[in-house]
Amino acid sequence: VAGGHTVRDDEVKFGLSVTGEVHPDKILRNKGARPGDVLILGKPLGVGIFSAALKQGRLGETGYATMIESTTRLNTPGPDLLAILGVHAMTDVTGFGLLGHLSEMCRAAEVCAVVEEASVPVFDLARTLLQDGVKTGASGRNWASIKEMIEVSSDWPDMSRDLMCDPQTSGGLLVSCAPDSAEAVLGIFAKHGHGDAAVVGRVESGSACIQIE
Repeated sequence: VAGGHTVRDDEVKFGLSVTGEVHPDKILRNKGARPGDVLILGKPLGVGIFSAALKQGRLGETGYATMIESTTRLNTPGPDLLAILGVHAMTDVTGFGLLGHLSEMCRAAEVCAVVEEASVPVFDLARTLLQDGVKTGASGRNWASIKEMIEVSSDWPDMSRDLMCDPQTSGGLLVSCAPDSAEAVLGIFAKHGHGDAAVVGRVESGSACIQIE
């Protein structure tokens, strides 16, 4: 994390999106997830759906206010999370959606992630809009890019897939940490105004994959 930004391996290699200087011991990458870790998401999903609704004139004042509040609430917990010894990996959930960015973590660490769908925070209005047919084109493309590594029941609803792959603008941080560090991680999220942060799954050994429960 450099100034609150999580540095991915491709950024380190090619120098993409990185400005300024950071101590090499103070960078937290997306590749350190360990079997036994829990996964914590810092913001609810659904901002991409809000954006699509806005373009269609279907968002409304309350939805617009919710979207702006989420996208302008910065990921300031990053540097404080870096100080927790049990935090092993971190990334931000943005254009590739939750499953897309989690797939990067799994590939980088060669682990399998288990996502507890019922625990994933989602904006209620985003669910309602999705039920009314509002979604982004990017959610389908995101799913196509990672579906081969997703293990899920054959009757998994399309709406769930679109939520998990919804592209986020200024989405939340996704943290992989030791279970005994989870309370401290959630406390830091809350301290920075991210009260919706929640444990959404766990990390297991095995080839890179994501299982949906």
